[in-house]
Amino acid sequence: MSSLKRAALGVLLLLCFTCTQGAGNSYKDGDKIPLYVNKVGPFFNPQETYPYYTLPVCRPKTVVFRELNLGQLLIGDRMAVSPYEIRFGVNSPKTQLCVLRPSTEELQHLKNAVEDLFYFEFVLDDVRLRGFLGRMEEHMFPHRHYLYFWTHHHFTILKNGNQVIHATVNTTLEGPVRLDDNVEDNLAIPFSYSVEWHDTNVAYKSRDELAKRTKFFRESVEVHWLSVFNSFMLTVLLMGFMAVILMRVLKGDMARYNSDEEEQDSEDFGWKVLHGDVFRFPAHKSILASILGSGMQFLTLAIGIVIMACFDLFNIHRHGSMATASVLVYALTCCVSGYVSSRFFRALDGQRWTWNIILTASIFTLPFFIVWSVVNSVAWYNQSTQALPFTTIFLLMLIWCFAGFPLTVIGGITGRNHADVFNPPCRTKNIAREIPVLSSPHRLPARMFISGCLQFSSISVELYYIFSTMWGRRVYTLYGILLLVFVILVSMTICLSVVQTYFQLRGGDYRWWWHSVLSAGATGMFVFCYAVFYYFRRSQMSGTLQTVQYFGYTLLICYVFFLTQGTVAFFSSFFFTRYIYSQLKMD
Repeated sequence: MSSLKRAALGVLLLLCFTCTQGAGNSYKDGDKIPLYVNKVGPFFNPQETYPYYTLPVCRPKTVVFRELNLGQLLIGDRMAVSPYEIRFGVNSPKTQLCVLRPSTEELQHLKNAVEDLFYFEFVLDDVRLRGFLGRMEEHMFPHRHYLYFWTHHHFTILKNGNQVIHATVNTTLEGPVRLDDNVEDNLAIPFSYSVEWHDTNVAYKSRDELAKRTKFFRESVEVHWLSVFNSFMLTVLLMGFMAVILMRVLKGDMARYNSDEEEQDSEDFGWKVLHGDVFRFPAHKSILASILGSGMQFLTLAIGIVIMACFDLFNIHRHGSMATASVLVYALTCCVSGYVSSRFFRALDGQRWTWNIILTASIFTLPFFIVWSVVNSVAWYNQSTQALPFTTIFLLMLIWCFAGFPLTVIGGITGRNHADVFNPPCRTKNIAREIPVLSSPHRLPARMFISGCLQFSSISVELYYIFSTMWGRRVYTLYGILLLVFVILVSMTICLSVVQTYFQLRGGDYRWWWHSVLSAGATGMFVFCYAVFYYFRRSQMSGTLQTVQYFGYTLLICYVFFLTQGTVAFFSSFFFTRYIYSQLKMD
């Protein structure tokens, strides 16, 4: 355990180093500030990005790429040194960068980029500058199609003392160059730029506020108190009604079941008659234990990331810090999945605990690897920056092989050694009781639909803003609201699981082990249905690359919903079932 604690401490220190902002860069007057060109892509396809130098633009004789951290590579950054000369505090008038004479193929490439509404992204002192490559004009009567390409970049930079606070780029100060079919064959495109410096009183530690107010992309998500309040009150009222009704019913059941012997023998229905079967071990114990371990790991991961975000540890200028933290926290929390899975599997008298640890380690990583392989292959084929370099893939494999999997094994061994013998309050009979024919509302598909629908309704409003952040152009900063919605979802899952388990037992069906997981896990299906609706009705995404990425990673997100909600529901049903049967008077 001491080695496990040292590893956890080391990862936490690395996270703090990764996520903290630091003092920032300082410059002297006249010092050169490197401007990096990053990527380009269609405005309405957030994950379809390509290296900037795939376009016919001005470039150095030798393209030098900047060293990037893991998080920057994961979000698709590919920064390269640019030929722009920007010096601290020095205004620069219009300066010619180069004159480019594109070939026929290069000209067609530029036309396609302008037609697809491509934007570009530069990076100056960790500040991201964005602008459109050009614009398009269409006239219906008579039909005309004009394409214009912006060739002049005007940089406006704010400084405070010897530090850069903010920067923007404007492409519309100079007239564009026409790229439509009517231009001459030997087209010359002159590229130029200018730089303008201004002083500001904004402190360096407050530069994030200026970045969040940048209007190139859609504005940040505003606090939607009314929607959150409605969801919160709906959840509280529903939970209150369920709790009151269930307590009254349980109180009556307890009074009736614990009454005199004659009345007790006359009972031929209800959940008491299942006392000899309710704790019968389920089928596929190893798979169930692996689901519970992985679900508990993702619950720990989600709580950790959201709490870190609430403390503003993910700086907007430290690009990819959340992605880096997610990878490291996932690797660290693998011990949680191994511990929970192995301890539960051992308590259920599981024998092949080695196979259980392997299954726990692969129950999410294997589907993730399959989906990621397809998505990354499509990105590679399209030469997108979303395709991870070989070195990054190798690094991620090393993290999993030397941190994730060993921690799963360590957690599994610890959980196996600390597992208690399962001691149910009721003795299980040798012969299983026959399950009566259930009506349609009491069958598993109906319970999955009811549970998934109610859980989805508690997060549907917030889900729109999350999708707008992940697959749109919004900037999500309301992590406190997200934490509240997470608590609402977990509370709703607990309440629904307890109520459904009670009525399932009351109907004579003792198969609550898997049913609790599947009923609550159905939330993932509703999330996927919403994802399909969002793609076709709420977004303007298109193209093979963006579509494959969207639905591939959305499937993984829905799978995580299944694991986490199924885990919460199972343990809720487990403790509820133990409690009610422990209150019965048994011979």
